[in-house]
Amino acid sequence: MRETYLGLDVGGTASRWVACDKAGQVVARGSVNGATAHVFNPAERERLGTALAQIGNALAAENLQPIGLVGGLTGFGAVATGEVHGLINHAIGLRPEQILLTDDIVLAFAAQFQPGQGHLVSAGTGSIGVHVAADGSMTRVGGRGILIDDAGSGSWIALHALDIIYRTLDRTGSFSDVQALADALFALVGGSEWHHVREYVYGGDRGRIGALAVGVAQAAEAGDATALAILTQAGAHLAELAQALQTRVGERPVAFIGGVLKLHPAIGAEMRKQLPGITVSEPATDTALAAAQLQTNETGRLWRPILSHNA
Repeated sequence: MRETYLGLDVGGTASRWVACDKAGQVVARGSVNGATAHVFNPAERERLGTALAQIGNALAAENLQPIGLVGGLTGFGAVATGEVHGLINHAIGLRPEQILLTDDIVLAFAAQFQPGQGHLVSAGTGSIGVHVAADGSMTRVGGRGILIDDAGSGSWIALHALDIIYRTLDRTGSFSDVQALADALFALVGGSEWHHVREYVYGGDRGRIGALAVGVAQAAEAGDATALAILTQAGAHLAELAQALQTRVGERPVAFIGGVLKLHPAIGAEMRKQLPGITVSEPATDTALAAAQLQTNETGRLWRPILSHNA
């Protein structure tokens, strides 16, 4: 079997992997089901185990044997290390000393900046901002989950839209004042009755909830003012995360990443409006590739001690 270095980017919507050779060249890549590192939750532990098994099967099909792994997992904390190591060992066959784990936002920062050089705000299923200083210390803002906040994220957009359409129903007796937005959401849910929505929201995971943000974007594209206002507000909330980092750490360039930014131009426009004088970018991201290459390049030699210390 061919030896490779494996990079993982595990998020609520998808888990992406890249295998590189010792020169950092891509040998294979793929994407499997989303998961989290919330292994204290039996359902989430099973989701992560399933995703890792899918990756292991894909590697075996390509006749690839990882000899090292760097992975970023949403929701990862040091208390989960042992259990996640066990799942990786079972699915992929790596020993703890071959594995370096961190959370997905720190790994994404390492893919964009050297330590201390910038601020990163990620807006996908959830939302969070982070700065990693030159000494390895970290400042985080947001990222507390959809039950508390995650303002500006895909889940926040979806739940805020549902809140608005049902408040309209309560107030007027119909969805007619927000019909375009309601229709877009119901199309993704698979039905317009309350039991359809209830089952979708309360019976699903946060990635499934966040996927409804696509419906909000579709309604905005069709000219719905309510949907456009929600997306504009999401941009303002994401800018607030960057503003918090600027206040606490100091002025730096800000990189915004995540699928939410692709939903509608209004989100990025509002972010920039709220951050005058700040260098703002929306870089292309390939965090799984960066994770694999951190095991093969000079940047990795700088980052690995920091990631190991904060794992």
